[in-house]
Amino acid sequence: MDASRLIGLAYTLPALLIAVIIHEYSHGRVAELVGDSTARHAGRLTFNPLPHIDPFGSVLLPLLLIVSGSPIIFASAKPVPINPAMFRRGRKDLLWVGLAGPASNLVLAAAAGLLTAGLQNILPWWLLNFLVQFVVINCVLALFNLIPFPPLDGSRIVEALLPLRWAQKYASIEPYGFVILFAFLFFFSGVFSAVLWPAVAFLARLFLPGVAI
Repeated sequence: MDASRLIGLAYTLPALLIAVIIHEYSHGRVAELVGDSTARHAGRLTFNPLPHIDPFGSVLLPLLLIVSGSPIIFASAKPVPINPAMFRRGRKDLLWVGLAGPASNLVLAAAAGLLTAGLQNILPWWLLNFLVQFVVINCVLALFNLIPFPPLDGSRIVEALLPLRWAQKYASIEPYGFVILFAFLFFFSGVFSAVLWPAVAFLARLFLPGVAI
């Protein structure tokens, strides 16, 4: 691995950790606001990274992508547990809980973009580079998680909008979803990035006008 890739990872991995923790916290917090305190009882409403780390999604997957030379390095935390039966408005609240994670990433991207634009003449170069990487990573997480494939957040949104009978059938593939998705991400990362990256670059440029993405 060359020096430039190592430097890139020094920005990527901390940025990923911050982004996925806030993403999962947001799901749990919104779930609590609509009546479900499962995440709090599970100790997941915290910014401490340890309860959120998943051995595969947080450690093994990014390492596999790095070793394979993937153009996109992706990681995930353990999904925050929720119980839709506790939601005050049932499946209607599932929509907002599903949107909470990607929305938090877009807010983080916007905040980092504003800092970059407002303080670019003051901040050291390494912090500016981190902020740019942070914007891109949050755009990746927001768009990736909106893919309507269980158990990604996009599937929660679709499930909330489908008639109950179809929603139950749709949700039944969730136990196998991560295995299928990660296998595709690992073996076909080039195809995946060719589809995802243009959308990420377009979104990141909105938050970072004038910065080459």
